Amino acid sequence: MLRLLASNETELCVCEFVDALQERQYNVSRQLKVLVSAGLVRGRKDGRWVYYSLCPAATAPEKHLRKLLAALEVDDTLAQDQKRFERRMKLRTDGQCRIGIQTPSLAK
Repeated sequence: MLRLLASNETELCVCEFVDALQERQYNVSRQLKVLVSAGLVRGRKDGRWVYYSLCPAATAPEKHLRKLLAALEVDDTLAQDQKRFERRMKLRTDGQCRIGIQTPSLAK
């Protein structure tokens, strides 16, 4: 999740994480809660959607961590995640997610 946020420099909703990573909605939400608690990610509510983005990097180590995340070598798994992410982002309306999870088996 951090790599997707850092390398694509955009905010994502839970549905987009679910479809891109092929993880259950419960697992994605739970991990996002941990990242928010750690101060790495912040959420922004927009209607029924919550969009997550990286918190602003305030220190040099945080800035280096961002660069490291964005520069991670992409193996087959990460490449597939990125391809699904790119396909999923094409479904946005006016730059926003408005259609929910597109993989019904992961919506639990």
